[in-house]
Amino acid sequence: MRRFLNIDNPIMRGLSRVTDCLILSILWFVFSLPIVTLGAASTALYNTVFHYIRRGEGYLWQNFWTGFKESFKRATGAWLIALLALVLLFFDSLVFRSMQIQGRPLGFLYWVILGIMAILCGWTQYLFAYCARFEGGTLESVRLSFLLMAAHPLLSLIVLLFVVIAIVLILIVPFLIFLMPAFTTWLSSITIEQVFLKHMSEEDRERTLRETETKR
Repeated sequence: MRRFLNIDNPIMRGLSRVTDCLILSILWFVFSLPIVTLGAASTALYNTVFHYIRRGEGYLWQNFWTGFKESFKRATGAWLIALLALVLLFFDSLVFRSMQIQGRPLGFLYWVILGIMAILCGWTQYLFAYCARFEGGTLESVRLSFLLMAAHPLLSLIVLLFVVIAIVLILIVPFLIFLMPAFTTWLSSITIEQVFLKHMSEEDRERTLRETETKR
């Protein structure tokens, strides 16, 4: 029993990580409720996943709150740009869905719009990750995060699949909304960090890899 309760036991470490994801997902959900703050909350989520869950740096709440405050202006501006694009595409999808039902020629564009919306949802993962990991202005973050996603379509597809699977699981089991945000960000961060490493300077790449190995 003592061996089982040891915090270094793989089972206990696993349970600890599940608890961390649960707490972090609840924090993300609460801080995202005004909708307009979803960008800052998602950036704080990535910041905490990268530094606390993956690398064991600092404390969960400290990392989240610091990430939220420091990224608020830039992440909120970037999120509002993404939200505007998604809202416009949503209304376009309703129009083309109506055309599809009526059998009109342009009805096929409904699926094109849905595809673009899916791509944008995948891009927001890169956007929030970029805001969490690098400095820069709002428009620069929007532009560079999109270019990074476009430059690595296969890896970006993996990130998109994580998002889609998470959404499907939440629709099947709604309670998972209090677990999947952090868990999905954790999985996505593994792929997104690979993309970031490819575009870092040699010095930054070596330092990041060295720090990652040290924290393991």
